[in-house]
Amino acid sequence: MSYQPIQNYGIIGNMRTAALVSIVGSIDWFCFPNFDSPSVFAAILDHGKGGRFEIAVTHEDVKTKQFYWPDTNILITRFYSVGGIAEIEDFMPPGLSNDSAWRHSLVRRVRVRQGSMEFRMRCHPAFDYARATHQTIVTKHGAGFHCVGLSLGLSTDIPLASDDCGATAVFTLQEEQSAVFVLGGMQSNEGCGPCPSIGEADELFEQTVNYWRRWLSKCTYAGRWREMVHRSALTLKLLTFEPTGAIIAAPTCSLPETLGGVRNWDYRYTWIRDAAFTIYGLLRIGFTDEAIAFMRWLGARAGEVEPDGSLQIVYGIDGRHDLTETTLDHLDGYRGSRPVRIGNGASKQLQLDIYGELLDAVYLYNKYVMPIGYEAWTRIRRRLDWLCENWQQPDEGIWEVRGGRRHFVYSKLMCWVAMDRGLRLAEKRSFPADRARWLQVRDRIYEEIMTKGWNSTRQTFVQHYDSDSLDASNLIMPLVFFLSPNDPRMLKTLDAINRSPKHGGLASDGLVYRYDSETGADGLHGKEGTFTMCSFWLVEALTRAGRVNRTKLSEARLLFERMLGHANHVGLYSEEIGSQGDALGNFPQAFTHLALISAAFNLDRALDTKSKAG
Repeated sequence: MSYQPIQNYGIIGNMRTAALVSIVGSIDWFCFPNFDSPSVFAAILDHGKGGRFEIAVTHEDVKTKQFYWPDTNILITRFYSVGGIAEIEDFMPPGLSNDSAWRHSLVRRVRVRQGSMEFRMRCHPAFDYARATHQTIVTKHGAGFHCVGLSLGLSTDIPLASDDCGATAVFTLQEEQSAVFVLGGMQSNEGCGPCPSIGEADELFEQTVNYWRRWLSKCTYAGRWREMVHRSALTLKLLTFEPTGAIIAAPTCSLPETLGGVRNWDYRYTWIRDAAFTIYGLLRIGFTDEAIAFMRWLGARAGEVEPDGSLQIVYGIDGRHDLTETTLDHLDGYRGSRPVRIGNGASKQLQLDIYGELLDAVYLYNKYVMPIGYEAWTRIRRRLDWLCENWQQPDEGIWEVRGGRRHFVYSKLMCWVAMDRGLRLAEKRSFPADRARWLQVRDRIYEEIMTKGWNSTRQTFVQHYDSDSLDASNLIMPLVFFLSPNDPRMLKTLDAINRSPKHGGLASDGLVYRYDSETGADGLHGKEGTFTMCSFWLVEALTRAGRVNRTKLSEARLLFERMLGHANHVGLYSEEIGSQGDALGNFPQAFTHLALISAAFNLDRALDTKSKAG
């Protein structure tokens, strides 16, 4: 089997882990039991030895289609051939009781809708990122796969055979017949449990449908792009680690930002940077419980300082600090993109912007959910006092460059946000604080950005001091109320970024690059695709400017509609988009779906205001 394009996948999950299912019915990525556990199936990173769970029609002339069961995270892969029509229903049942035999399981139900079809099933696990060997034991109830530290069972009524890699089967189903395969963990001394009966499989399916529809019914968004906002919300929920409330950046690792390149990172962790965007996005569309759970996780991290008094920028989903980065040199990487990395070395970087995102999240939570307590305030006050002493340091910045520390404008901007939100919280809640010092630091940061972050020759805000390079992160300025969206400097920056790269800008047909990666200033070789999240930031910046300039509001809507066209066949977005419209980077990316929700909410509101104004 050859590699599928990254965009040819859908995702299923249960808020503990997730699996990528290709449009041809193969599960090519699955970590168990958690998002950041070692992989069991990793064919997407090495199609030869990574491992997969494939169910395919044996007939050569087959067409496929993939979609989600309406308002759920149940993925349907449909096969069309001369023999008939069949479907695979893939899902991981959420919300089951602790005594359920199928809790934390992956369910694959094959059904023939018309005619008759022959199928081939291959369940070839490759434990521990294909580093561990395993034993396969076939029984009358299915198969067990046993390696040191982990055993999985595959329950089914279809007779199985073993081969060198796992379990296989060839079976035929007639119209209205079905077959069920359930993969889950088991104790090493146990055999596979019985496969769910037809009635039990129906009940699992209905329970899963009801769970997702009940959850989605809390969404308060009823605007123009309801279907895409709902899909983004469902995706974000899938990327939530239910035991702690953490939200991962993406469920995958080492999917490349450039085919054959070295920009391959592990995103199965939780960044403090995402905090404000997460809280804002969830609250805007009614998901208060998720915002509270994430805030609880965030609050615990805010009390865990590093030896130098700083905060770590990214943590494990369970809150652990050690994310040591290593390479898996035995894996080829997606289409030869090496190295394959697990862990993330950026966890040890200094990124001062996280304090702004943290304080903005706390401010939003205090305003829209519930007032924060005194203990939380004392931790925040310590963070701000530390920032008063350290905001002038150079850092690695939002994009986690590996080319040395600089005075990034975005980092200084978010230091300003931190001080500003701290002052607002202190004033609103009458909390004790060194207001005079905080106010002085906030204003100093503002003046420095306006003098050192502004390039008078290019007439734009730039990436870092003493630079003439653009950076899409500066689009955030009006979103955090640093500048009015119609401030002349902001409009000039917006216009500069919105030009094509050949004219010195960052926008290629509406798709926005983070910065010019070909300069090598980030310490990495090669270039990358356009950053999908940044395109939605551009939509928001244009939307806010459009409150006065209607031309920019029309431009924002056109760009947003075009960006919706870059989603894959089931409404998912990867981190980046390549020059041929192909998905690049880890997939699906939470930050992109958060940015879509925020852009949809604010654009819809601006268009409504325009309509009422006539």
